[in-house]
Amino acid sequence: MVDDSAFMRKVITEIIDASEDFHVVGTARNGNDALKQIHSLDPAIVTLDIEMPELDGLQTLGYIMSETPRPVVMLSAGETGDGAESLTIRALELGAIDFIRKPSGPISLDLATVRDRLLEALRSALHVNLGGVPMLARPTLRNTPPRPSGADGTARRAVTIAASTGGPRALAEVIPNLPRHLDAAVLVVQHMPSGFTRSLAERLNALSSVPVCEAEHGMRVASGRVYLAPGGFHMKVVLLDGAPMLSLDSSPPIWGVRPSADPLFRSAAEVFGAEVVGVVLTGMGRDGAAGLRAIREAGGHGIVQNRESSIVYGMPQAALTAAGADRIAAIQDVAPTIVELLATRRAMA
Repeated sequence: MVDDSAFMRKVITEIIDASEDFHVVGTARNGNDALKQIHSLDPAIVTLDIEMPELDGLQTLGYIMSETPRPVVMLSAGETGDGAESLTIRALELGAIDFIRKPSGPISLDLATVRDRLLEALRSALHVNLGGVPMLARPTLRNTPPRPSGADGTARRAVTIAASTGGPRALAEVIPNLPRHLDAAVLVVQHMPSGFTRSLAERLNALSSVPVCEAEHGMRVASGRVYLAPGGFHMKVVLLDGAPMLSLDSSPPIWGVRPSADPLFRSAAEVFGAEVVGVVLTGMGRDGAAGLRAIREAGGHGIVQNRESSIVYGMPQAALTAAGADRIAAIQDVAPTIVELLATRRAMA
């Protein structure tokens, strides 16, 4: 357990040691100290603070994943607007499997309020496949000119994507490899809290030819654009005067998460019918399974990420069991498979 605050090391250790499943074998005050202890103690999981002196969390994570790969759960400061969210997104690209938001900043006296979330992340870490997607070490930022909102025509086809644990890294493999003039709107649900989804959208936008934004209520759904559901809100597609629009709501969580992919997938099937490609990527749980079944029952196509490239195979496996799939694809093949199935729909039309 790595944190530059002695108080936080004490509190986090107490929370973990009080559980029935885990025991803290060592603590470290910075990245240099952490790397020495990881080599000597060989822990099953590492919890890692992002902002630390000497060797910060991102640098430490890079060394861990390149030298002694193992599941790493990041601890992110709770403030917004100070770059914490973008640092967290970068950590997930580098190979961290999840993150916990400190509820009130670097020194969180109320850390016990996220106890269940922390233990859930540690339990998930026991099931990760570290041989799946390698870390995205040096992504290329595309120098594309500004793209005005609504420049493309109203969408007549849609791609819906569900992702959870390991999703930000997987999305960084899929979205930047979609062609700029994609003949469909792309609607994404990534299980992530408010604030972090905006940073994820900005990061994907910088990596991609196709424009990416965090969705807003009432946005028109346009072809050749990617819309990411904001943390804390379910996202659906509705028809308004014959045009597809985005609708956001804060109704109760589904499968314990909000946003949930199932409402999005079902609404896309209702609005676009057979002109939908549903994609279920890495993650814990079964969100997206019922939604993918609705898409395929409406005549649309389904893609499920394969076991070998999934950080956690829970969601893809549940989707495959409940809905089946037209394609089971490694993460590097998901984007070209989306393009292929959209071309199939155009040819059928």
